[in-house]
Amino acid sequence: MSTTPQGPSGPEYLESSAGSPVAGTTGSSDSRKRVIVLGGILGLLAVGGGAAWAASSFLSTGDQPAQALPASTIAYASLDLDPSGEQKIEAIRTLRKFPAFADNVDLDTDDDLRERLFTELTESGECEGLDYAADVEPWMGDRTAVAAIDTGAETPAPVLVLQVSDTDAAEDGLATLQETCGGDEVDSTTAAWTVEGDWAVIGETVEITDQVVADAGDGSLADDSDFQRWTEEAGDPGIVSMYAAPAAGQYLADMSGIYGESLGSMSGMGEIDPGSTDSVTPEMEEAFADFRGAAVTVRFDDGALEVETAADPGQSMMAMSGLDQGGSELVSTLPDDTVAAFALGFSDGWFTEMVDTFAELGGAEMTADELMAEMSEASGLDLPTDAEALAGDAMAVSMGSGLDLEAFFNGGPGELPVGVTIQGDPDAIEGALDKVKAQMGPDADMLETEVEGDRVTLSPNADYRATLAGGGSLGDSEAFDEVVEDADEAAAVLFVDFDADDNWLARLAGEEDPEIAENIEPLSAFGVTGWLEDGVSHSVVKLTTD
Repeated sequence: MSTTPQGPSGPEYLESSAGSPVAGTTGSSDSRKRVIVLGGILGLLAVGGGAAWAASSFLSTGDQPAQALPASTIAYASLDLDPSGEQKIEAIRTLRKFPAFADNVDLDTDDDLRERLFTELTESGECEGLDYAADVEPWMGDRTAVAAIDTGAETPAPVLVLQVSDTDAAEDGLATLQETCGGDEVDSTTAAWTVEGDWAVIGETVEITDQVVADAGDGSLADDSDFQRWTEEAGDPGIVSMYAAPAAGQYLADMSGIYGESLGSMSGMGEIDPGSTDSVTPEMEEAFADFRGAAVTVRFDDGALEVETAADPGQSMMAMSGLDQGGSELVSTLPDDTVAAFALGFSDGWFTEMVDTFAELGGAEMTADELMAEMSEASGLDLPTDAEALAGDAMAVSMGSGLDLEAFFNGGPGELPVGVTIQGDPDAIEGALDKVKAQMGPDADMLETEVEGDRVTLSPNADYRATLAGGGSLGDSEAFDEVVEDADEAAAVLFVDFDADDNWLARLAGEEDPEIAENIEPLSAFGVTGWLEDGVSHSVVKLTTD
């Protein structure tokens, strides 16, 4: 059923900030800035509020909003607000470890999140007179999504999808929300919804919502092979699911004027006018056109927050940079008391590949060879040879225990337990470093090295340099194992152990603000891992608590 609400004195729409009347002469473009009718109340309640309360959602296994959207969906983000479920309970238990959350939110595992969000909204002065039990609870379901749909128009149509448990009650409830939360007028061009089966589709016009429902009937997003592939690649279901269709590539190209300007600036290949039709080069257009899709899943698991991404590797920095699996091996053998580390593995010819890519995507007059020559002259290095020697097969930047900021401020960089480990050809590494040192003058001693086997370690702190040279077994630690996913396959690894060195971050924060320290203390470890597998670029971000 389709609805385009009309007010008693002509079209009107909801004022999204304070619910005050808006004159009908403001125009449809001004109205569209409010996105859709009910965007204020429902966007906050089911989507915007979900961003703040996403940590309290449920691992859903039933009907999903993707079933109510057509296969022509370009971008999609779904959220589940089920008032019960394993992930909701796990999330709230995790969040209640943080005093600021426990003191200010007062959320229990058996709370109905929809009602809590509604209460917060009405207590703020919005939607006065609206009753959750009578006007919302009887029809609003647990699942919601926002999406951009290709309807054949010049730009995608934004829609909001809400699960409903009672079709008739949903029609009445949406109308009540419209009346209670809106201003004195409703703009018919921005106030429309269509309720079909278990879903309400809310959009700018009834023509759009009707088309979305009809197209979904012909073929839903849930049944689309690209959607299925990428959401499965992103791992187990979670509290939030996001998806970008292959067709999103062309829309990104249409919006990439700023990207073209930035790329030209970074590569030193001249300015590109973001307002011109030449902002996107043919090479960039081809790269976007070849985009095959991506998906992201956010989930809670055993006291940890995980964000897993699967994407077309042609669009990833990993493919651009020529990374391989050497980074994981190197970081796994750093000293056991490592507090934080970031490691990358490099394939042969990675620097040349990177410069070639920048030159191709830039589409400017400078060729890759010319760019390489200019960079060599500016740096004093023989590129690409010296750059690839300096990076080696793998490189790790790390920080050890004993961080003392006061000592650093009084004594300088030599007091910091920070260093670099490079795995490769020691002679080639030292030769390239000598060229860098020659340009550093008296600061060259910051690049003092120690060599152990095929590894060269650098640090301004002599003790930490020796510690790095001795290596260790960081990869066997419990904290590392918990947050670094698929370490054996990883080309890029970031690891932070918050518990190490006497809760180092909370300890340092406590010197300035004990309250901040108290809220940092529950953090245990943080990890980011990236790898390529079967033509898919994967990454996992994981945060654990004590």
